[in-house]
Amino acid sequence: MPPANLTRPIASSRTIGTGLIIGALAVTLAAILIPVSLFGESSAALPRNGVTDDGGGTVSTQYGPLTATDRDFVRKVRLAGTWELPAGRLAQERGGRDAVKTAGEHLIEGHTELDRRSEEVGRALGIQLPNQPNAQQQGWLNEMTSAGSSAQFERVFANRLRAAHGKVFNLVAQVRAESRNSMVRSLATRANAIVLDHITVLEDTGLVDFDTL
Repeated sequence: MPPANLTRPIASSRTIGTGLIIGALAVTLAAILIPVSLFGESSAALPRNGVTDDGGGTVSTQYGPLTATDRDFVRKVRLAGTWELPAGRLAQERGGRDAVKTAGEHLIEGHTELDRRSEEVGRALGIQLPNQPNAQQQGWLNEMTSAGSSAQFERVFANRLRAAHGKVFNLVAQVRAESRNSMVRSLATRANAIVLDHITVLEDTGLVDFDTL
């Protein structure tokens, strides 16, 4: 009779390997699912791109669910107009180059439209909007108004505005891709076109220092 320890089936290396793989996948899946259950929403909906969470969560509206990211986007669109409209007017007044004056004209036209649209969205969705620039934006306007020459003004104007538009472009794309609120998506669609136009005309001034963006 064979020894007792030889009568037990020996697990094949293939069976052991499969078990290890399944175990590793289970651990990985648990690691992914735990944060989702803690936040109560998918990781794709978590704030990013500098979004400020107002703590209001997601609410239902007749235009679709409205998230914290949606609300922050609408506020940021309006906030941009509070300093970019005055900057555009300054470019019309102080700009020496035709390209700078053209950029100022595009800023005025674009943010006049976005102001109107964001105010309509704010009223429809109950979002309180800002009416004046924040401290950083006011500081950028102060840099422009205190510039000692037309050339100095133009350089500050082109670089401050190009940097700001580059940063917000990612948020616009995120909201357009992810928002399930039809009014917010419509605003993001138009904002996407206008922001890209502003980036283009600012670069056309020839004054943007890409190394500092």
